[in-house]
Amino acid sequence: MKVYIGRYKKWIGPYQIVDMLLPFLNDDKRHNIGSWLSKTPLTGFCQYIYNKRQRKIKVKIHNYDTWSTDHTLSVIILPMLQQLQKTKHGSPFTDDKDVPKHLRSTSAPPKENEYDTDANHEARWDWILGEMIFAFGEIASGTWEDQFHSGEHDIKWVPTEDGNHEEMQKGPNDTHVFDRKGYDKHLARINNGTKLFGKYFMALWD
Repeated sequence: MKVYIGRYKKWIGPYQIVDMLLPFLNDDKRHNIGSWLSKTPLTGFCQYIYNKRQRKIKVKIHNYDTWSTDHTLSVIILPMLQQLQKTKHGSPFTDDKDVPKHLRSTSAPPKENEYDTDANHEARWDWILGEMIFAFGEIASGTWEDQFHSGEHDIKWVPTEDGNHEEMQKGPNDTHVFDRKGYDKHLARINNGTKLFGKYFMALWD
């Protein structure tokens, strides 16, 4: 896979042009000149240029990228979520049912005004992002299942009664143990993290 994604397009209009060409003027004078220019055909020209410019995006997918698409996407999604968690400037509205009880709006102190966000608003989003990061981190590792296996395998193939096939059986030295309960609990958390990713996908912006 090869991916190149350039910066977002930056709007350059009359006010920005004045700021670049006349930095020695004070803020009020630059604003007045920008306001005057915004009423001229210059604004339409700036809009035309802006519409023509495209964000550079190049994506090339190789055959091996889809051998394990979940893993390929995870190694991309994980660092993006980690950076978003560090640089975010706000939090979206989230559903109480998606977080532990102590983070729900019903567990927060009463709001001063009805239109205010509750005291747990940001903590809920931090927790949800954390669960997404956990999920994709485990998938990206490719080895999360190993922790639920212990002991050694001793496998032997034994002919079936009809003599036409063989079946796998444990040998006398097989000590392998699989922690099914722990595995299911861990997998449920991973699945919940990916579910939250899908539910709040449109909220993944800074």
